[in-house]
Amino acid sequence: MLALCLTRLSTDRVRRERLGRSWRCTAPEGRAAAGGDGAPAPLALYRTVANANRLTALCETAEAGGLAPGLGLAEAKARFPGLEVLEADPAADRRLLEAVADWCDRYTPLVALDPPHGLVLDISGCAHLFGGERGLLDDLLARLFHQGFAASAAIAGHAGTALALAAHRPGLMVGAGAEIAAIGDLPVAALRLEPELAATLLRLGLTTLGALLALPRAALARRFGADLLLRLDRAAGRADRPIGPRRPVPLLIAERRLFEPVSRTEDVEAILLALAERLRGDLERRGEGARRLELSLFRVDGQVARLTVGTSEPQRDPRRIQSLFRERLAAVGDELDAGFGYDLVKLTVLQAEGLADRQEDLSRPDADDRTVVTLLDRLGARLGEASVLRLSPVASHWPERAQDLAPAVAGPAAAASGEDERLWLFTAPRPLRLLADPEPVEAVAEVPEGPPIRFRWRRALHGVRRSEGPERIEPEWWRASGAAARDYFRVEDEEGRRYWLFREGFYGRGEVEPAWYLHGFFA
Repeated sequence: MLALCLTRLSTDRVRRERLGRSWRCTAPEGRAAAGGDGAPAPLALYRTVANANRLTALCETAEAGGLAPGLGLAEAKARFPGLEVLEADPAADRRLLEAVADWCDRYTPLVALDPPHGLVLDISGCAHLFGGERGLLDDLLARLFHQGFAASAAIAGHAGTALALAAHRPGLMVGAGAEIAAIGDLPVAALRLEPELAATLLRLGLTTLGALLALPRAALARRFGADLLLRLDRAAGRADRPIGPRRPVPLLIAERRLFEPVSRTEDVEAILLALAERLRGDLERRGEGARRLELSLFRVDGQVARLTVGTSEPQRDPRRIQSLFRERLAAVGDELDAGFGYDLVKLTVLQAEGLADRQEDLSRPDADDRTVVTLLDRLGARLGEASVLRLSPVASHWPERAQDLAPAVAGPAAAASGEDERLWLFTAPRPLRLLADPEPVEAVAEVPEGPPIRFRWRRALHGVRRSEGPERIEPEWWRASGAAARDYFRVEDEEGRRYWLFREGFYGRGEVEPAWYLHGFFA
């Protein structure tokens, strides 16, 4: 586990917004600090705590001047007249922390937040890609420094141990079994206890974790509660500290690290095709095809762009995958800013389904079906999956509830089983156009339970020349709606227009008289 602590996240955020993402390496233009060397002015952030304005974050210069978090704002200004103060923005800090976590996906897909200014990375099986754990740690800290972050990190076998070391003994790498020796001289603040409990321990002279570990566990639990023991055990590696990765772990990953950044769309597509070729072999060995893929583009300044496409059926053809992302890139257009270029391109499979190998006939009888599927996928990639819809069957008796709209990439609108297919063989024809809500009509029938001989809809009178029916549809027993059964009739008027009418209820069987409705139109 690698624990990362962004010690000055709040002040770094302000300076990045003002002076650029690499403010540590370039002197700001048009601004000079008190020393006249082009360094940024001292900065502090505050927030209101118990009706008092107190400092919450400090830059290096302000901290070197003797200021500390928790100090009153008025006292800080009196002691440091040149101090610039701004109100803290925890929501903006959180967004920046999430952006850094997104960027850390270049090292491992298992990245968890540790608010307010920390991250935990599970680097198991990933360190060898960077020359070992020390190489990964150095690369991570160097890149963050050039992006304008003050960061510290530590590596240990347990997340709790790494978190305790990251802020107080940065750069340390602890092997299995050496956790207790590594944390013995850490201050009690490494456990991040409640302020009242931490102050009580300091008054009792328990200033280090080694002092706490030397005391009887039962006495500690009785005096200070079980939470202290749990935090102490996690720091010592005796108990696991579970982490919750902020993004789902992909099924398959293929990536290309670039020595020289690329920014042209054509270069990105060429790299994408090579990555899709690598994924095809893995998918073939698994007997699967991709249903949802994600393209991640890591900019050299730390920003990450992610594009996702879905397919209507399992897919592992690299050319098809490339064409879908080409449509997606075209849809994004100028919104995708390459900046100074991408130094890492990653293609991942988020969802997959079984795909058996098949030998296609030379006549290709299913060519038309493949063309339709390809068209749906390309339209979904270009316009968005929510813009390309299909009808999906719903378990309901009522025709207006028997279908619903779903994204076309969710799969073909096929019956779930052979039994459902046989059921449709015995169902009467359905109209080409179905009204969302049946509209009431005035109808006259020769006999009470017979078909209508004429009806009035939207003030227009229609005489019935032919009719078929009835087709009875009973109400759904699992819904306590109190609805009556429906008798549907297919009728044709004197001008050849065909309608789908139904009578709701029966004559002489209730207090409410039956009513007629128009529900659809046949071709």
